[in-house]
Amino acid sequence: MNVTLHPITIDNFEAVMDLELPPEQARYLDSNAYSIAQAHYYPDWQPRAIYCDGTPVGFALYDTSGDDEPGHYAIYRLMVAHHLQNKGIGRRAMALLLDEIRAQPDVRRVTICYKTDNPTARRFYASLGFAEIGLSEDGEMVAQLRA
Repeated sequence: MNVTLHPITIDNFEAVMDLELPPEQARYLDSNAYSIAQAHYYPDWQPRAIYCDGTPVGFALYDTSGDDEPGHYAIYRLMVAHHLQNKGIGRRAMALLLDEIRAQPDVRRVTICYKTDNPTARRFYASLGFAEIGLSEDGEMVAQLRA
């Protein structure tokens, strides 16, 4: 299984927009289409298509702006199509995403937010070394990883 990250382009944006989660998971994330549109208007937001063996299977989005502090990068989205979950694709994609972020010369910490009623996200991010640091203004759990 070869997992890679690619920029969102004219050639893959529709395939990535069409990737969906089942309703019980979709309530935790904005749609890929919405996220791609956001990234178009926020130049510091970096959208990535997650590919497995040459096929788009997921989406990730992170922010490089460090608005609140230099060296702070925030991951806003990570999703893998439902029928391909629990195969290690998300874990590998997150490792690649963190490698990409850590390659930035100013990175100090990386944060991610998730709904407090999402135990799967809590376990997954904790297994990658993210430590919960409190709630966001929106009531989501914020977890951070020191770079």
